[in-house]
Amino acid sequence: MKLRPVVEAFARSPAAIELGDRLPARGEGLRLGGLPGSSGAVLVAHLAARFPQRLLTVVKAGSIQQTRAEAQDKVHVWPHLLVGEFVSLLSLMALMTIFSALVRAPLLEQANFNQTPNPSKAPWYFLGLQELLTIWHPMVAGVTIPGMGLIILMMAPYIDKNPATKPNDRKFAVCLFTLFLMFWAVLVIIGSFFRGPGFNFVYPWRVGTFFDL
Repeated sequence: MKLRPVVEAFARSPAAIELGDRLPARGEGLRLGGLPGSSGAVLVAHLAARFPQRLLTVVKAGSIQQTRAEAQDKVHVWPHLLVGEFVSLLSLMALMTIFSALVRAPLLEQANFNQTPNPSKAPWYFLGLQELLTIWHPMVAGVTIPGMGLIILMMAPYIDKNPATKPNDRKFAVCLFTLFLMFWAVLVIIGSFFRGPGFNFVYPWRVGTFFDL
């Protein structure tokens, strides 16, 4: 059974024409085989009731699936962090290799416990601690002051929780590390170049330096 003759017969029927005249004028743009606009509207209404299948509107996927990336202050460890650390490691190894090749640091003769060198200095990285021992009691210089310094450094991340990465925005952290670095550097410089025989204070431009690598 063909659908078109049935549809045309229904559209030309008096009932369909009378019903179509009651519909809004928006159906006037419909044409089906030269049928009047009102009859076409009735036909569409009848077919929609008889055959409920519909054609959904086609929407572009971009308008539905479009997402905006949220700003994040995190980066991946690889490669952002590890590449920089690897380059720093290679640079430090190259610098140490060049320094070791150019600067001579021969071993001294075997130690003689019957002849203590004067002055007797610790390695340069312990000279700051040795300098403190000449000023304060060993309990204060060897335990209290270094212990307080370590505790302050461990508490620094919990005191200063600023997530900024620019030095201008991290004044507390920069000042704390600068004070720690300058305090220890000054002690090491004094112990290296301003301490002579008996670990007494001397001027290196007068009596020379008593310091070996």
